[in-house]
Amino acid sequence: MDQDHSVSSQTDAAYQSRRTRGRIRLRCVLALTRKEAYQIFRDPSSLIIAFVLPNILLLLFGWGISLDLGYIPIGVVVENRSADTNRIVAALRGSPYFMVREAEHRKELESLLVGGRIKGLVVLSQDLSARLNVGSAPVQVLVAGSDANTAELIVAYMETVLQKDRLHWAEEEGRPLRSGIINIEGRVWYNPNMDSRSAILPGSIAVIMTLIGTILTSLVVAREWERGTMEALLASSITRAEFLLGKFIPYFALGLTAMMLVAIVSVVVFAVPFRGSWAVLVGVSAVYLTVALGLGLFISTATRDQFVATQAALIVGYLPSFILSGLVFEIDSMPLPIRVLTHVLPPRYFVSALRTLFLAGNVWDVIIPDTLILCIFAAVLWNLTIRKTRLTLE
Repeated sequence: MDQDHSVSSQTDAAYQSRRTRGRIRLRCVLALTRKEAYQIFRDPSSLIIAFVLPNILLLLFGWGISLDLGYIPIGVVVENRSADTNRIVAALRGSPYFMVREAEHRKELESLLVGGRIKGLVVLSQDLSARLNVGSAPVQVLVAGSDANTAELIVAYMETVLQKDRLHWAEEEGRPLRSGIINIEGRVWYNPNMDSRSAILPGSIAVIMTLIGTILTSLVVAREWERGTMEALLASSITRAEFLLGKFIPYFALGLTAMMLVAIVSVVVFAVPFRGSWAVLVGVSAVYLTVALGLGLFISTATRDQFVATQAALIVGYLPSFILSGLVFEIDSMPLPIRVLTHVLPPRYFVSALRTLFLAGNVWDVIIPDTLILCIFAAVLWNLTIRKTRLTLE
């Protein structure tokens, strides 16, 4: 009898379990919702992802970056000053697109164009006024093809500004609209075919190395803490230097191997020109990789949480290398605060060095300053990482 009663009770419990399994119990949902809400407010990373990250991205995309040009530094060579050349220079200076630097000889400004300190060079020839009086005159515009999109826009904007000024001049002087026409003769250095892959692929190496250097290493120390293996390391006789070198060396080798692979594929498969030295490329990449690894290890050491470390590495490592390095968006067209911010972002200097090495060659006026700045970043980040690393349970 008791056995029959027990079997009946088990059957009823199973039936009730099947019934409750198929319906939603409001009390359970509310309890879980309250628990998750408390967890969100207890965990700052959730609030950062929900409120801080979207606003940062919104400000960057809405205000900081643009595909249009603005206040691009250019040089103007005036070989013979006249009323026409003065008017052309004034038109360029009055344009919101350009910041003009004048010179009388081409050699004074060509080195600035090679070094990337100006983006274009306008040459007003000696016989410009004479040709304009006859009917039309050519104006040579030299641009660096290291950024094909910017180079194309500079030539187009230049043509628009100068032709509009000549139309105003014709109306003021009562001349026919077809008189005194300026013909823009654009010439692209380093990338004459304006191939966008030749400009993007070298810079993409910076993004790839940031992924390997910062995001992967941001997990290594945090993972030791979360898995509980850090206690075993602390119980050993390992020193702080041995610990950091053990974390640094594998990812350094991985990063350099990935860089060489990407560079060779870019040259062999995509026919991107490489005019610099492979040894210099390895040297500059090694310095940047040291910066990226130092940043990743610092984040991992400071957070001790893989999820938080990944988010932090994404915000301070990956996004700046993609958005604010000059790889996609022209830095000179960004607002002043964003331009100032890019000066403290290492990818800016690495992208500049990579494009120079691939498209122009060993231009030391660009490579040496960029590498020295990266060395300073590396020294600062590793100093912070060493200070933050504590082989104790505190």
